[in-house]
Amino acid sequence: MAKRAERPGDPVKLVGLLWKPTEMVSRSGLTLRRITDAAVALADREGLDALTLRRVAGDLGVSAMALYPYIAGRSELIEVMLDAVAAEVHSSPPAGPWRARAERIAQANWDHHMAHPWTVEVAPGRPVPGPGVSGKYEVELAALDGVGLSDLDMDRVLTAILGLVSSAARGTLSLRRIREESSLTDLQWWETVGPSLGAAMAGTSYPVAQRVSTSLGEATGLATDPEGAFRFGLEMLLDGLSRRIDSGA
Repeated sequence: MAKRAERPGDPVKLVGLLWKPTEMVSRSGLTLRRITDAAVALADREGLDALTLRRVAGDLGVSAMALYPYIAGRSELIEVMLDAVAAEVHSSPPAGPWRARAERIAQANWDHHMAHPWTVEVAPGRPVPGPGVSGKYEVELAALDGVGLSDLDMDRVLTAILGLVSSAARGTLSLRRIREESSLTDLQWWETVGPSLGAAMAGTSYPVAQRVSTSLGEATGLATDPEGAFRFGLEMLLDGLSRRIDSGA
């Protein structure tokens, strides 16, 4: 897992950067949008560890100094990147019954993290919402509006859904990297580790854990299944929400 990104130091300046970005175009054709697009492309390819102003400038064919009139530093650039990709999550508001809309919110965010794996590496904090993040929040809240939830419950339900998605996406992407680096499936990995682990655990007894892990492996071929847990957890959350709405609580 790559190191988590630092949060920017001056939120007031970040507000201006997100909502009133400079429209200046340099002689080389450099704009804040071009810088952001190049930074997103780099992070998509190599993760946040690879993201530096020098690398972004190199991809754009300019010096790192040429970026400073547009962006103060790496942390501010990451916030602009997050806002830019947030605007891509929903091409249109989710339609259909409320449960289908909630499921679409979850799937759209899952697809978003799979397309931009670095988004799960950014440490949570006090985000300064830009137009992309604000528009995403509006669309997702609107999908839960009018179904019988209070405003506070709408925010909490949305936060719970997004938390399920991001946690499972982080685990899934981490496992994907491990599998790619090792060139082993989970089954092959267990076949390699199993004999040594069995010898080390000789004389101990974990009957429930052994039964459940065996069942998981037989059912999925995986050592751990964060995506399956996300799908199951979402179903349970929406089942409970449905009962709450139907009861008028």
